[in-house]
Amino acid sequence: MPTAEDGQQNTGRPMPLNPGRSRNMQANRRVDSKPEVRLRSALHARGYRFRKDHRLDLDGVRVRPDIVFTKRRVAVFVDGCFWHVCPVHGREPTRNEWYWTPKLRRNIERDRRADTALTSAGWTVVRVWEHETPEEALAAVLRAVGHGTKVWGATDTSG
Repeated sequence: MPTAEDGQQNTGRPMPLNPGRSRNMQANRRVDSKPEVRLRSALHARGYRFRKDHRLDLDGVRVRPDIVFTKRRVAVFVDGCFWHVCPVHGREPTRNEWYWTPKLRRNIERDRRADTALTSAGWTVVRVWEHETPEEALAAVLRAVGHGTKVWGATDTSG
């Protein structure tokens, strides 16, 4: 394990490259990321109601999807390209790879465990990447919820 003399903290986490990088990393949010908020806003504007960041306990696995349609049993995750190693934008870290590579691998493994637990319990899992357009993300969620691309009108209260 690297030590403080190697430029690392004793906590096992890498030292920030500079104060700007530190602020950047601290600004990353677990909930309410911009892509997630855009998707929730689009769903809400179309009359959909859901739970956000709702914890589900499934056979010993805790899962916390970003958006949950409890009645329809649809769990939606808005995955960040860096944190979940997007096949388009994800890349191997070049700095502090001893820390980041295992961390990102654990994120992927946790995602797979969550998907397996949810599908085994009868849930539909939707994963959208942060780089997807709001329209693409919305279409994927609407397909899973079972309404296609239907937009609810003022007289339509089905759901």
